[in-house]
Amino acid sequence: MDGQENPCDFWWGQVKYYATLAMERVSRGVDAVKQFLSTLNSDERWGVMMAIDEQAPVIFEQLTAAAPDWVEWLG
Repeated sequence: MDGQENPCDFWWGQVKYYATLAMERVSRGVDAVKQFLSTLNSDERWGVMMAIDEQAPVIFEQLTAAAPDWVEWLG
């Protein structure tokens, strides 16, 4: 690709960054996470949740236990 970054790699890197920001909000409560996710598009929201599950499964479990309707946020 002649030194160009793969768009998928760039997207995933961005989503991992967003996941870090979302995880910082977990301590402030579900509404803080939900509000942050609302600023992202649907693909980014799904990616953030996947990245949280990959990077910090305990935080993912805490978040999904506190918000059983979390899938509805992602649509």
